[in-house]
Amino acid sequence: MTGIQKQRIEYLRGKGESYAVIAAELGISKNTVKSYCRRNNLGVGYIVELPTESADACENCGKPLHHTPGSKRKRFCSDNCRLLWWKAHPENMNQKAVYNFTCPNCGIVFSAYGNKGRKYCSHDCYVADRFGKEVAL
Repeated sequence: MTGIQKQRIEYLRGKGESYAVIAAELGISKNTVKSYCRRNNLGVGYIVELPTESADACENCGKPLHHTPGSKRKRFCSDNCRLLWWKAHPENMNQKAVYNFTCPNCGIVFSAYGNKGRKYCSHDCYVADRFGKEVAL
């Protein structure tokens, strides 16, 4: 693929053209266009880099974010930043599937997220209750 073809692909994707239309216009394979677009972040809509003064910033590290038109607005620059932020701000979580239980082995009251069938507070309690063995810690 030539440099002129690459520029043309970027221009046409920026206008919102499909892989098939671009391939037909340039006389190359649709899969070649698709691969080039995905490698260069031109896949699902063209990524628009917003000016620095109006750009949003990552809630964790403050880096400027690049948004894809037609997609949900980003809050974080990476999965790592997202995980770190949620770990530091557990009070902002809206967990709806939290269940409270009492362990039949030790009697401790505990809560579990997303598993309404849980019985024991830990694997050690399960082993002790099920097999009658004490587990060395």
